Amino acid sequence: MKIVTILGAIAVAVVFFFAIIFALAASYQATRLVTSGILFVIGTVIIVGIYYTTRKPKTVIQRLEVSGQMKAASINCPNCGASVDPNQIKIVSGVPYVTCPYCGNTFEVTEEPKW
Repeated sequence: MKIVTILGAIAVAVVFFFAIIFALAASYQATRLVTSGILFVIGTVIIVGIYYTTRKPKTVIQRLEVSGQMKAASINCPNCGASVDPNQIKIVSGVPYVTCPYCGNTFEVTEEPKW
């Protein structure tokens, strides 16, 4: 755990503790309820601040599994017939797409049947 998370958790516990104390004491003086509300807001802001400063970006790894053995075959654009680089394949919603560098046509890469 990061030190920021630990210190933030301690600060939130202290602020919420005093907010509850002030809320209970509001029966004797009404202005203490305002102080309690402010302390609850401060505690919530600290929680949100810690969440946004300590979150990490999620890495999504997509793998393409094909049936049978893969052979390196040239990919040709169906529009202009130009050869397309296999490194330009992008996976969109689980479907491989490639964009032709010559005509700009985007097409789906399909696996041809073996028969």
